[in-house]
Amino acid sequence: MENTEKKSGLKKIVSMIGGNNLVLIGAIIVVFVLFTSLNRNFLTLQNMINILVAASLIGIVAIGHTYLIIAGQNDLSPGSIAAFSGVMAALLLGKGMPVLAAIVITLLFGVLFGLFNAWMVNCIKLEAFIATLVTQTIVRGFAYIICDGRPVAISNRTFIVLLNSRFLNIPVAVWIMLIAFVLFGFILSRTRFGRSIYAIGGSAEAARLAGLNPKRIVTICFILIGVLTALGGMTFAARMNAGQPAANINLEFDAITAVILGGVSFAGGVGGMFGTVLGVFLIQAFGTGLIMVNVPTFWQNVAKGALLLFALTFDYIRKERREKELIAASKKNAQ
Repeated sequence: MENTEKKSGLKKIVSMIGGNNLVLIGAIIVVFVLFTSLNRNFLTLQNMINILVAASLIGIVAIGHTYLIIAGQNDLSPGSIAAFSGVMAALLLGKGMPVLAAIVITLLFGVLFGLFNAWMVNCIKLEAFIATLVTQTIVRGFAYIICDGRPVAISNRTFIVLLNSRFLNIPVAVWIMLIAFVLFGFILSRTRFGRSIYAIGGSAEAARLAGLNPKRIVTICFILIGVLTALGGMTFAARMNAGQPAANINLEFDAITAVILGGVSFAGGVGGMFGTVLGVFLIQAFGTGLIMVNVPTFWQNVAKGALLLFALTFDYIRKERREKELIAASKKNAQ
């Protein structure tokens, strides 16, 4: 009787957390044990804060990618948008513009880039992969053009202090990421709009027949990731004390890897924000660990590529398993 109750309790815990999330938690534990054994400084409070700070930009962008990929889309432009946003904010501040105005204008550029991506996907029917690759190239070019290819120093102390200040010894960039995770996680899981994202990711045509507007929802998702990326780009620029046109290369791939690791299906319609949180923390802890044990940069790139391959393979396995379960359920109902 007692063993039955224990098994029932374990099943409830697994069901509540999710099997994929338990695998991620296990992977995080393995990463921490491995790198702590190689470098004792890995498992320290200061290094945990450093990991969270380094993860803040990837995390903010991964929130937007969670929405987009669940909706059946993707975005390859965040790295360029983040770089452009940092440079734009630096230039505006350098011209003497008030901090709030510079932030708002930079965020509006994020809206503009999101609208441009949505227009290419919705109106001229480009695949999101191709459309956002276009934006990636154009925006990176503009980032270089507006600053003549040189980093732009940020001397505005208010901007630097605002985005680098600490609360409870945790930098504001981390708080922005955590608040965004909670807010957008709630919207995704508890609101009609969130359910609409899952619906169009499962089948855009079925969602349209049910009265939803897939184009409008996709547009909102692209605007969301544009704004979040612009915000993340500014926090990164404040941390570096400069807007750098060459910054944040491959940012989108780190974010996508984290999202897919977190259980969001690349086919759309499946996933959640908690898994993304775990994915972001895993990929950043893994990257920081590689640096701390002095793995050469080129091998770090190989390791990150292997991690992305693992994420995509794991996603494929999950998809195959879901399809088998659906087939089995349909046969059972037919009987």
